[in-house]
Amino acid sequence: MSATTSGATRRTGTRALETAARKARLLAAATELAREGGYDAVQMRDVAARAEVALGTLYRHYSSKDQLLLAAMLDQTEVLRARIDQRPPRAGTPAERVSEVLRRACRALEREPRVTAALVSAMFSSDPDAIDVKRAVGDQLRGIIETAVDGGGDADVEVEAVVEVLGSVWLSAMAFWAGGLTDAATMAQRLDRAAHLLLD
Repeated sequence: MSATTSGATRRTGTRALETAARKARLLAAATELAREGGYDAVQMRDVAARAEVALGTLYRHYSSKDQLLLAAMLDQTEVLRARIDQRPPRAGTPAERVSEVLRRACRALEREPRVTAALVSAMFSSDPDAIDVKRAVGDQLRGIIETAVDGGGDADVEVEAVVEVLGSVWLSAMAFWAGGLTDAATMAQRLDRAAHLLLD
């Protein structure tokens, strides 16, 4: 490798690291604003100022508030999935494993109610620029359920169909909770009931 090629590679690597760090600051700023005031408190200009990033740079990475919040949601669901992959439920029936995983996920959501409400609002927005991120979030949520359903190697469980239905129920339950129509305990109970109806 020539010195010129080596230098270009180092610059590309440095730029990639700088971009990743900038995105992390933007997601952290959006999450902090949501924690303070919910969905309405997340304004692009305020996010850029708090992250110490130019507003134009923010818009180059995220074209809308909903896309930004969904990127933060994707980040959180990836962390949750990694934790569950590291410590998956193994004991009991598929329904019991799914219930355990969903209870763990609900506890994580309950700790940050304003943030969760903001993220769920973004999930149900009509912003066309956010569709790809929504799909990625949905894939992570389905992956979390799939880990639990398939964790015991139950050959007779139709994993794909169960994951599809439970994923929809989970999103619906989060929307009801975020909208103040149910409390966290009721959300967990509904998810538990859905898991047992589908899997027992």
